[in-house]
Parts: sequence; C-alpha cells; structure tokens
Amino acid sequence: MPRTVVNCPNCKRPVQADIEQLFDLNQDPSAKQKLLSGAFNLIQCPNCGFRGAAAMPIVYHDPDKELLLTFVPPELALPPKEQERIIGGLINQVMNHLPQEKRKAYLLQPQQTLTMQGLIERVLEADGITKEMLQAQQQRLSLIQRLLLASSTDVQKELIHQEDQSIDEQFFALLDRLIEVSVAGGDEQSAQKLGDLQKVVLEESTFGRELSHQVQEVEAALASLREAGQSLDREKLLEIVINAPNEERLRALVSFARAGMDYQFFQLLSERIERARGDGRARLVRLRDTLLQYTQEYDQDIAQRVEQTRQKLEQVLSEEDVKQGLAKYSPIIDGIFLSVLNNALDQAEAQKDLPRLEKLKQIVEIIEKASAPPEEVQLLEKLLEAKSDSEQRQILEENAEKITPEFLNSMINLVYQLQEGENKALGERVNEIYKTMLRFSMERSLKAS
Repeated sequence: MPRTVVNCPNCKRPVQADIEQLFDLNQDPSAKQKLLSGAFNLIQCPNCGFRGAAAMPIVYHDPDKELLLTFVPPELALPPKEQERIIGGLINQVMNHLPQEKRKAYLLQPQQTLTMQGLIERVLEADGITKEMLQAQQQRLSLIQRLLLASSTDVQKELIHQEDQSIDEQFFALLDRLIEVSVAGGDEQSAQKLGDLQKVVLEESTFGRELSHQVQEVEAALASLREAGQSLDREKLLEIVINAPNEERLRALVSFARAGMDYQFFQLLSERIERARGDGRARLVRLRDTLLQYTQEYDQDIAQRVEQTRQKLEQVLSEEDVKQGLAKYSPIIDGIFLSVLNNALDQAEAQKDLPRLEKLKQIVEIIEKASAPPEEVQLLEKLLEAKSDSEQRQILEENAEKITPEFLNSMINLVYQLQEGENKALGERVNEIYKTMLRFSMERSLKAS
C-alpha cells in the first residue's frame, strides 16, 4: 500500500501514513476483518506525538451480500461536490474490478452511513448480528472491565453474584477471546489477570459452576474410556454406560464412543433389559431410550456439520484462486473438513474431473503447508535429535540466518515454560541448546564486527 501524506488531526501538519479508503471484499477477502478490527489509517505524528486514526472517506463493498456502503467523516467538512468526486472515484474502482455479469443495480444505489460506528453496525447486521446483540456484547465487555477494576477478590465475588444472570456462554467466550488476544500480543500481565478472573467467575457464577461440572463429566468420561484401553469392546463400553452417574456423563460418552454404539451394542443392552427385573429393568429401559435420543441427536449434528462443510468447500472451489477462496470463506479446517475433502478427491478421481481435482490438490497443499511447524520449531527439533555437539554445530551453521534475537527470545521463554511445568528434563535439554545457540550467535556477531 503506497504511503500518503495527510494532515495530523491534532497539529494539522503533514504526516506520511498508510491510508486505505476502499474495503472491497471482491479484491481483498480480508477487507472486512481489517475494517472491523479498526487497525487501518493509523498515524503517528512526529511533530506533536499524536497517535490515532486519520479521518478519511470510506467505501465498503461485499459482492456476495450486494452491499455497498459509504462514509464521509463530518469533521472533514467536505463540500457535496468534493464528496461525490471522492466517493465516485472509489466506486468506479469497485466497478472496474467486477465482471460485467456481476455489475448489478445495488452498485448504483450506495447506502450512506452517518458515522463509522453506523457503517460497522450495517456490516455486522448483514452477517446477522443485530444492534441488540452488539449492545449485549458491549454490556458483557463492560462487566469484565468492572470485574478487572474491582479492588479485591471479595468485591469481584459480590459483583458476580449481583450480575449472575448476565454471565452466560457468550460471556465466557468473550473472556476466552480477550485472553487469547493478550497472549498473542505478548501482554502476559493482562493475560494473567484475565485468567485469574476466569477462575473466580467459574467458581462463583451459576453458569460457571454448571460449565465446570460439564467439563468434569467430559474428563471423567474420557478417563473411563482410556482406563479400558485396548481391551475396550462393546461389553465393557456397555458397563461404562450403565455405570454413568448422570446424563452429562452419558452425553460425553456418546460423543467419544459413538462408533461403538452400533446395532450389536444396543442388542447387548436389550438382552440385559430382558434379564433384569423390577426397578433395574425400568432403569435400563430409560437408559436405552436416552441413549437412542442422544445418538440420534449426535448423528443429526454431524450430518448437519458435514453438509455445511461440503457447502463451504464448494464455495472455495467456485473461486478461480482457491487460496483466495480459503481466505474469503474461512472454512474450519477440522476432522470433518478433511474427511469431506478426501471424499471430494476420491469422487473427482473416479469421475476423472481433472480441473476440480487440480483445485482440490491445491487445497491439500495449502493446508499441509499451513499445518507444518514453523521453521524455528523444525530447527529446534533437529537440534534435539542431534547425536553430538559437532552435529549440533553443523546444523547451526546451515541455519545461521534463522538465529535471530527474536528466535533467541522465544527460546528462553520456552525454557521457562518447560522448567516451570512437568517436563523439566526437556526444559534442561532445551536450555542447553539455547546456551549453544547464544554462544554461536555471539561468535558470529564478533566475527562480523
């Protein structure tokens, strides 16, 4: 993006900045995320020290939703003709990058928004996110801020009890997201405070206690299956199911062991029912009915997710550039996606559909490349596998350009994490490698000077 000269909003002196006025999803699939993040048109004035966003006319275009939005900051006080000239030029760029068959009537009727917040709300509304949902999210964020500013844990607990009805699944999702952002940004202090708050809210709120109980039941279900180990068969699975203390445990067992709950499994359960008497028989009948309901719900959920994933894959394949398609439609790369992708590959090979097969193979290559560990991790793995100091030295010589200060900082952080955790032996090995790398880096620096 070319740098542009704009006037600082504070001192009005000229400043160079990266300015973006057109957010066109047709040209840039990441345009929406850039807009919603607010991380655009940011300036830092060397004259007065101002740091913030520059007010600029903006056009937003989403061809799939036939959405064309415009915003001209009122503080610019641009005459109507100047506004039309700027916005018209940006819309012409949109038109020029669209094939003739996609130039529809909505492009001739752009929707003007009066505020930047209004534009963002309109974008989110097109995604099914209403103003009420945004307000609710803002209230959750405000509650988290109030909890973080509380003077003590006791004050936090009192506030949690007062706002108990506001603490729900979305509240914890937002809290998790804030923790992720803090960790990704290297703000360990904020991540720690948010993590400590999460523990308190889990213990003190009604939903938090329910969530903790569900997690415990999932862990207990997984532990019971692991305990059976390689000897787990339908008979043992049936015993585990019969001994499940509650419905949460049953749901978890269905999610982990659905493949084992087949016709033969239910036949074993029916035989057990026939041999039982009285209350024991009634309990097993209720158990069978509950299991049938849970397995049916599980199968329906999986079928729905498979169909949604299949549609996402078709959307990706509809793009000329599948890499752009993956960025544009952002499918979740999980086990279901990989299964659907493999099935699509098999079908394309069977039907000898070479263009489709080529695109599918491109998707596989992109996923394999993205899932590969970073070069630094690969380097560390090689050093750990080295059988001698001389072999380590040779590896470092071959990868000298990768031994940067940033890499060394990440290494020492890894050492601290390993030494504070359970795998102290690995921590010591990584620490020795870190020292070797540090000496190697210092030697190179001395030679260069």
